[in-house]
Amino acid sequence: MRRRPGISGLQTAAAARDQYRLLGENVAKIRTDLMKEQLTTFRSQLEEFARRHKNDIRKNPAFRSQFHEMCAKVGVDPLASNKGFWAELLGIGDFYYELGVQIVDICLATRSHNGGLINLQELCSLLCQRRKTARESISEDDCLRAISKLKALGSGFEVISVGKKKLVRSVPTELNKDHNEILELAQAQGYVTVEELERRLSWSSGRAIDALETLLKDGLSMIDDGHRDGKRRYWFPCVASISVVVGADS
Repeated sequence: MRRRPGISGLQTAAAARDQYRLLGENVAKIRTDLMKEQLTTFRSQLEEFARRHKNDIRKNPAFRSQFHEMCAKVGVDPLASNKGFWAELLGIGDFYYELGVQIVDICLATRSHNGGLINLQELCSLLCQRRKTARESISEDDCLRAISKLKALGSGFEVISVGKKKLVRSVPTELNKDHNEILELAQAQGYVTVEELERRLSWSSGRAIDALETLLKDGLSMIDDGHRDGKRRYWFPCVASISVVVGADS
């Protein structure tokens, strides 16, 4: 018959458990302290890197994007405030603030043509035209970061993906699955027809017309009835890249 552990044995086992727990807590604390020390070292090295390469960070879009990636890995956000070390050293906060204001201006100026939905590439192209005299070049990554700051302000700006394209939405229009499929299909020619939706997506005529008319009502498409085949074309400026002249001085 197996003997049950006595009080002394239970106390010994409990003491051993407490020792293991304390040992685990000490190991976890040592690891945490080591990680904090490594992060502090890395941040100081990052600051020194920024001091040595501040001109490249300001003027080179690719270099600036890589710098942002390094910052993200150690929890540093140079765009978090217009004040403090990063703003004083690099002026990055002011750069993205200015970029955000220009993005808002362009989206407002083109809204009558695209209904508040613009291709990210076209937006960057228009920004470059407007910033011809600016010292800093800009990239799509810069546009995305500026838009993310606008979104944080609750301004309604958002980047959505439709097929292989990124579109910037500046109006609170909700796009459902049917609308996204239409926009993705329109990327090939810039327009779609009811008959094409019926053939390519196996939709009924009613479903196609309903979705297209909703997009037309929201100002995201334009109709073109001037064709010999009699088929109405629904054009989508946000994927057709219709040239919109936005004055660089406006």
